[in-house]
Amino acid sequence: MTPHNNARPGDYAEAVLLPGDPLRAKWIAETFFEDAKCVNTVRNCLGFTGTFKGKPVSVQATGMGQPSTAIYVHELLNVYDVKTLVRVGTCGGLNTRVKVRDVVIAQTASTDSTIVKDAFGPYNFAPAADFGLLRAAADAAEAKGLTAHVGGILSSDIFYHPSGAEAYARLMAHGVLGVEMEAASLYTLAARHGARALTVCTMTDCLITGEEIDADARQTSLVDMVEIGLAAALGV
Repeated sequence: MTPHNNARPGDYAEAVLLPGDPLRAKWIAETFFEDAKCVNTVRNCLGFTGTFKGKPVSVQATGMGQPSTAIYVHELLNVYDVKTLVRVGTCGGLNTRVKVRDVVIAQTASTDSTIVKDAFGPYNFAPAADFGLLRAAADAAEAKGLTAHVGGILSSDIFYHPSGAEAYARLMAHGVLGVEMEAASLYTLAARHGARALTVCTMTDCLITGEEIDADARQTSLVDMVEIGLAAALGV
């Protein structure tokens, strides 16, 4: 056990989904898992383990932002021997090709976070997804007939940027698809500890056009995203 997690060794499966929201973790466990059991309640960052199509799988909330995500990812990898981590979340759109409800599968994750920037001396480390997970997620999205975009995203430490969408102009000019707050630290820690990681997001609001997803469509889209994440993580 750790200061952030009261699960015991063996409570987590080798594959774990990572939503930010604890209530979304609970919803994933109740909606998709068989025989779901709550394994972590510390700080209400809920974790659950069950099975999906006969395969063991877990879900663990990370909270919002890279510092919080880094704590849970580090402990899952180093204390609980997790091997595969798939973030399932939402992102804002930075490219007009990406419409609301589209799936964004993050091949790379640029960042403004010192968690990545200050760890590599003179080098600019490029946080990237595991290719096997990336390909499996893209195949799963295609099989479901979903519109999915594979490419770079931004993991920012700032949610309410004072410059608005203009702050991301240089990234937009280089094809970055969306912005969220967790993937770069996930990819960096997975690389550091020899694990597999992927981020799959639903685009819920476009920072360029102002288009937003409504409540009903948001829920349906999250189902699609979680199914893609499970297919990639478990190979089902």
